[in-house]
Amino acid sequence: MTWAEFHKEAERLANAARIAARKGDRENAVSFYKQAAAAEMQALNSLDPSKHRTIGITTVSATSLLYKAHDFGQAELLAHRWLTKDNLPDFAAEQLRDILQTIWSETSLERAGVRFFGDEILVSVKGGKVVTGGAPLDLVVLKVEQVSKFLLRTVEWLVHAPHRKREAADPNIESLCQPWVFQAAPGSYQFAVRMQEPPQLDMFRAASVEGRQVAAVALEIMRASIEDPERNLAEVVPDSEYRATFLRMTRNLAPSGPHASFDQVEFRQAADQETAPVILRSETQQGITKFLRKQVSRPQVAGGLVNEVEIQGVLRNLSLDKDWIEVVTGDDQSKKKYKILGTGDAVDDIIGPMVNKMVIVEVWDMGDEKYKFRDIRPLG
Repeated sequence: MTWAEFHKEAERLANAARIAARKGDRENAVSFYKQAAAAEMQALNSLDPSKHRTIGITTVSATSLLYKAHDFGQAELLAHRWLTKDNLPDFAAEQLRDILQTIWSETSLERAGVRFFGDEILVSVKGGKVVTGGAPLDLVVLKVEQVSKFLLRTVEWLVHAPHRKREAADPNIESLCQPWVFQAAPGSYQFAVRMQEPPQLDMFRAASVEGRQVAAVALEIMRASIEDPERNLAEVVPDSEYRATFLRMTRNLAPSGPHASFDQVEFRQAADQETAPVILRSETQQGITKFLRKQVSRPQVAGGLVNEVEIQGVLRNLSLDKDWIEVVTGDDQSKKKYKILGTGDAVDDIIGPMVNKMVIVEVWDMGDEKYKFRDIRPLG
């Protein structure tokens, strides 16, 4: 058989594994992944040594399939063997190192008796003040908090929980998705997020999740939010309240513009090297903000339509239950406080991470220094 035939067979078996995994059939999923890995190894062995790019793609695919088959030892051996060769392309070497880091984390967790479901999400923050292996602490803390809240909302959506604005998450749902953060392989600044398996996995499956991986669904929602929020996202998330929340959460994960402390943030599943990552840039925030603006009509006062104003400052105080937030602008000598009313539709999970941070608040200027809330996003 040729490389193309072996590779096609590996793809067929891997697809069968994914179908089994969606149904919650772990045993058959692992079996199919093992067969797919064996076929991909045969494809790799059949290649001409001069086919550098194809060798890179096939090596990463075979290593990933071995990982998904839980054959960590063989996956690690294969990755190390090819990382020592001169004809391995740089992109493949980088992806193999990411898979190795995932394998090492998985192995240490198995020894500790901690189990996880779904795939690991790699989060890479790049550009601006971020350097290889390091980033400002407040930026890292913010991104970890935002990603954690996004995953929790994803689980709530999957189990058909009512959309919440102010309330804390249901403890029973929180128990389904305890996010863990791991150090990832160096490359700008990266961290990895995994979901700890709940004690009663059957309850998780029974709650309308049907074996779908939270990581995959979260990235599907992000991708639809930036590519086509009007049609694609509506298909993925038909509920309008959840859809608006996911849109704002996705937007707030992106940098705000040239003054941000980073240039982009990238999300991908660690073991899925075939699917393009979700990349959020300043254009992401601008595009989603423009889309959201079209959803709200401008209010009127006695003199006609009110003016739209942007206030840039630090979000110092808020009481969403009482329908207001407070933003402080300027320095000690020119400090001004803006009390902004009408935050009734704002979601606590979106505004909460922005407290004591620079923000841009879009308001309606109602006159007499009265401002009505329209939208808020981070400046940074």
